[in-house]
Amino acid sequence: MFECNPEWNRAIRAFSLEGDVALVTGGGTGLGFAIAKALRDFGARVIITGRREAVLQGAVENLGKGATYEVHDVVDVESAPALAKKIAAGAGPITILVNNAGVHLKKSVEDTTAREFQGILETHVMGSFGLSAAVIPHMRQAGHGSILFMASMTSFIGMPKAIAYSAAKSAYLGMVRSLASELSPGGIRVNAIAPGWIETPMLHKALDGDSARRNRILARTPMNRFGQAEDVAWAAAFLCSPASRFITGVVLPVDGGASIGF
Repeated sequence: MFECNPEWNRAIRAFSLEGDVALVTGGGTGLGFAIAKALRDFGARVIITGRREAVLQGAVENLGKGATYEVHDVVDVESAPALAKKIAAGAGPITILVNNAGVHLKKSVEDTTAREFQGILETHVMGSFGLSAAVIPHMRQAGHGSILFMASMTSFIGMPKAIAYSAAKSAYLGMVRSLASELSPGGIRVNAIAPGWIETPMLHKALDGDSARRNRILARTPMNRFGQAEDVAWAAAFLCSPASRFITGVVLPVDGGASIGF
């Protein structure tokens, strides 16, 4: 059917990532792994990074052909240019960057130390800044690129006991808008996804045994259910594909309506 229908072929090509080289931080588990899989399924060559080599090895085995890994800690901002250069030498210029790596801290403001606060900012804000700056020259070389930040519900709503995480994820909004304004004229688009409550091991760790919190989340989610990692992954693939070629500087909630729920 597709072969004999030119419009179907054109539609398929609009979502194709063939020829793209994608770097996904924190790609060994959870949403990062799901995004890496979607990008690979859409045709990109995918490189995942993280700090735990055994986890990355297992993820690459599951991803299969077209996926490799590099051990990298995003906090080590000074090493980001070398990482980008190494990937470009082996796979070609990086044309997709997904700033997904992150850590969470659930503490009251009184119990959050200055070092803990700074550590969250270093991972999310400085880490994504360092890699974004490192891959931009490679995207310019390729003539196009897409940088995607993983924001959060805390980018939009006040969430107790998440002061450091909220600050970091809110900073993403400013970074996306500033980078989009600066880079989009050169063919590099910059966007973000703000996942809602998604079925992941991290979610279960937070909610298992806390039925009151679980019910409160579902009550403010118009779809009245949690999302799947694949929901976020497909949105990421869309925002990195030619199908979204006129979209830049946006933050897309993938949340079942939680950010607008009453």
